[in-house]
Amino acid sequence: MKPVARIKQPIYTEMELFEKKFYESMSSKVSLLNRITYYIVNRKGKQMRPMFVFLVAKMVSGGKVNERTYRGASVIELIHTATLVHDDVVDDSNRRRGFFSLNALWKNKIAVLVGDYLLSKGLLLSIDNDDFDLLKIISVAVREMSEGELLQIEKARRLDITEAVYYEIIRQKTATLIAACCALGACSVKPDSGETEKMRRFGELIGMAFQIKDDLFDYGDERIGKPTGIDIKEQKMTLPLIYTLNNCSEQDKRWLINSVKNHNKNMARVKEVIAFVKQNGGLEYAEQKMKAFQQEALQLLDTYPPSEYKDSLELMVNYVIDRKK
Repeated sequence: MKPVARIKQPIYTEMELFEKKFYESMSSKVSLLNRITYYIVNRKGKQMRPMFVFLVAKMVSGGKVNERTYRGASVIELIHTATLVHDDVVDDSNRRRGFFSLNALWKNKIAVLVGDYLLSKGLLLSIDNDDFDLLKIISVAVREMSEGELLQIEKARRLDITEAVYYEIIRQKTATLIAACCALGACSVKPDSGETEKMRRFGELIGMAFQIKDDLFDYGDERIGKPTGIDIKEQKMTLPLIYTLNNCSEQDKRWLINSVKNHNKNMARVKEVIAFVKQNGGLEYAEQKMKAFQQEALQLLDTYPPSEYKDSLELMVNYVIDRKK
């Protein structure tokens, strides 16, 4: 059985019901919108985010979920989908998970409006049901994701990212959404308890490890599905490169910065940068940091009694850093 199927096993029934509820939560009186949301639902990814919501809810409550859990999972998926639609417009991307993106099929104006619609649907789903505690978790995540993206753009222009700033960017850009999923799961079944903050931290740690793993793919080979050197071409300062810049001679540092700034479209030069980062321990350092985040996340799980939900979450933590793409 594939890792994702094994992770999903203890929440299989909940995920089936969630899919129906999620599709219903998107419905509109506008037929164009319904056609587009039908397209989105039928091209879904692994749905890791709702899986986090259900697994955490069941682990902290001893196997129970409620309507708030389903709403929390729907809201996070609506918001996540909205951000992906907007990202494709911003990045001028024509593909998403191997299919045409919304902006490729319906143009930018419609894609932006659909993203706005999904965002408002998510917020209203919480407001209409007085889930203000869940709404706060989601709203903080949306704010942080926007700040993280803008911080990265600001820093990429100057290429002056320190390791601390890098962690802040990935915490906001990537980890905050997974942290929100885990916090929503706990808060939906045990509001006003310390579980929410504990699970938020758990999700944040997984998100940090997840993003470092993504950064490492940029230095891998072609088989992983993501072409190498893309981050360098886009002048994204990731952990292997930051470590190398901080631990090489001034001359090498000038060459690296010049390569990323002025020769980032030259494939031969990009390959030289990749080789230099590998030779100077950049990958080993990033892997070490990724594993430290993973271990801290697993330690948080150790405080819970054995259950199939806890087992699945442990599998999920390990899958994040063992995945091949």
